[in-house]
Amino acid sequence: MVKARAYFQLLKFRLSLTVAFSSAIGYMLGAHELSWSRALLVMLGGLLVTGSANIINQVHERELDKLMTRTAKRPLPTGVLSPAEAWVFCVLLGVAGLALLWYCFNPLTAGLSLLSLILYGFIYTPLKTISPICVAVGAIPGGLPPLIGWVAATGYIGVEAWVLFGIQFMWQFPHFWAIAWVADDDYKRAGFKMLPTPGNRDLRTAFQIMTYTLLLIPLSLLPLEFNISGRISALVAVVAGVLFLLLTVQLMRTQSRKAALRIMFASFLYLPIVQIALVLDKI
Repeated sequence: MVKARAYFQLLKFRLSLTVAFSSAIGYMLGAHELSWSRALLVMLGGLLVTGSANIINQVHERELDKLMTRTAKRPLPTGVLSPAEAWVFCVLLGVAGLALLWYCFNPLTAGLSLLSLILYGFIYTPLKTISPICVAVGAIPGGLPPLIGWVAATGYIGVEAWVLFGIQFMWQFPHFWAIAWVADDDYKRAGFKMLPTPGNRDLRTAFQIMTYTLLLIPLSLLPLEFNISGRISALVAVVAGVLFLLLTVQLMRTQSRKAALRIMFASFLYLPIVQIALVLDKI
């Protein structure tokens, strides 16, 4: 029972499910005829591949995780699971997810998913202790799920897929930096360089968070421009974007952990609200 729970923890299930959900959103926006069963298959494939990528991340960072309060009790730092056990689970999940996406959809979907896994597990993860550029690198696999979902539905990467990628890519910056602001003490103990250069919780960092949040507003109007969805979802996206932006202005004014925490929680709400609005408006 302890081992089973540890394997489940390795998945980072809530995070993996959130990523997989956005791939299902991309599928539903790209499909000519909506099939809930196939949307769930995309979601399952995404969940398996994302879980595999998360395990690579945890194996690589197992010694660093011991230094941080929020990660010290994970299965690898505590020794409940060995790195070898984690690698076996990682490979099983990754192969199963990629096979599902290949055979149920198309090779391009599986190939893009493999690219996302490699970028996250083998490039973004080691970069976290080297340079703040890791956030930009991590935003690529973070932004790919809706594009992958679109490709699963259509078989090609069109401008619409890039629009969906662009929104989620840009969202990563205020999301990551708000988390890094809140967890700065923990991250510094582990040597992670997540905040933009020079890595301080100051006006400069707050301004960058505000800038990327501002850019989300015009980006969120592109689904209307390219007939991915309609006017109602565009209105929802603008309202959500403006409210999100106001929180970043508050961070610029106070530069407080509390303001960053509000942005972090808002980022968790913003993306599913906008994506669900896109699908409902299309339907």
